[in-house]
Amino acid sequence: MESQQFVGTRIDDFITRRVVRFLRKRGWRETIIPFTGYGSADHVRVLGRLVLRPVKARSYIGMYAEAFLHQRGWRNFVTAPVPRRPVTVKVGDEELELVTDRSGYIDVTVKTSALTDSWQGVTLSTDEATATPVPVQVVPADEQFGLISDIDDTILSTWLPRALLAAWNSFVLTEGNRQAVPGMARMYQKLLAENPGAPIVYVSTGAWNTLPFLSRFMKRHGFPDGPMLLTDFGPTQTGWFRSGPEHKRRALAELARDFPNIRWLLVGDDGQHDPAIYREFAELRPGHVRMIAIRQLSSTEQILAHGTATVLRDSADLSWQPAVVTEVSGTDGDDLGPQVWRALESGRSD
Repeated sequence: MESQQFVGTRIDDFITRRVVRFLRKRGWRETIIPFTGYGSADHVRVLGRLVLRPVKARSYIGMYAEAFLHQRGWRNFVTAPVPRRPVTVKVGDEELELVTDRSGYIDVTVKTSALTDSWQGVTLSTDEATATPVPVQVVPADEQFGLISDIDDTILSTWLPRALLAAWNSFVLTEGNRQAVPGMARMYQKLLAENPGAPIVYVSTGAWNTLPFLSRFMKRHGFPDGPMLLTDFGPTQTGWFRSGPEHKRRALAELARDFPNIRWLLVGDDGQHDPAIYREFAELRPGHVRMIAIRQLSSTEQILAHGTATVLRDSADLSWQPAVVTEVSGTDGDDLGPQVWRALESGRSD
C-alpha cells in the first residue's frame, strides 16, 4: 500500500503524476523510447520506456526540445515518464498486454517460437503512441561464448563515481568531450569477429537517460552493437538511491539464467567493485564465466573514482580473492587484448 512505501518513493510519484498532468494539458503526447533487448529461440527480453514529449510545432519548447536533448549532457535527464500505463508488446504474431512501472519503464520477457537467430524487431505501442520497433538480439541456441562489458571507466572515461565530477561530466560537458579508452573497441571487434553470433552486453550503473548519448558515442568510436542494461536514478522502495553493485549482480544472474550455455568473458575496471562482483559471480555460478579482464586505472583515475590513489579494497572486495577463473589486467584495450587472446587460446588447447 502507498502508506507503506518509502517516503522518497511517495514524493517522487507525487511529483511525476503532477508533471504528467501539467504536460498533457499543454499538448505533450506519449512516445516510446526503445531499448535494445536480447533473447534466444524461445524467449526474448523486451526493454523500453514510455515518456511524454512535445508535439512538434508551435511552441519554442516544441521546436527545440529534441535538438536540446542532443547537446549538453544534463538534457539527457529531462524526461517525463508515464507510469502505470497499458502497453502492447507484439512479438511475431503474438501480443501481450502489460503496464509500465512507476518510472515508465518496460521490462518483460516474452516466450515465443517465432524468432530466428540474429537481430529481430518487435514492437511496443499504446492507444496513443504508434507502434515503435524495438531491436532484439536473438542469440543462437548453440552459442557458448559471450562478452559482458562495464561502461564507465572501462570503455568510456567519465570518472562517473565521484559525485561532483559525475555531475560535471553528466550534466554539463558536451558529448564531444567524452573520451574512449584506447584499444577497447578494437579488442571487442576482434573478439566478436572470431566468434560470429556471440552476444555483447553492456552492464553499467549509469542511468537509462544517458542511453541516447551512449549509443551515439559507441557508434562514433566503433564499439559493437549490443544490449545495454542500465539503471534508473532516484528513490526505490527502500532508499533514496539504487545500489550499483546490486544492479550488476542482478544483471549477471539474469544473463546466466537466460543463456545457460554461454561462458562469459567479463570486462570491467578496478575503480570500483567490478573485480569483486565478477569473482563472486564466477564462484557462485561455476561454468558461466570463461575469464575476467580488468582495466587498471591510473593513480589519478583512482583518486577521481573513489578518493584514493590505490585500488579500492573493502570487505566485499577482499572476500572474493582470488578469482576461480583466469584473470588478466592491463591499462587499456591494447594492453588487455593480447593477454585475453593468449588466455582464450590456452583454454581451447587444454
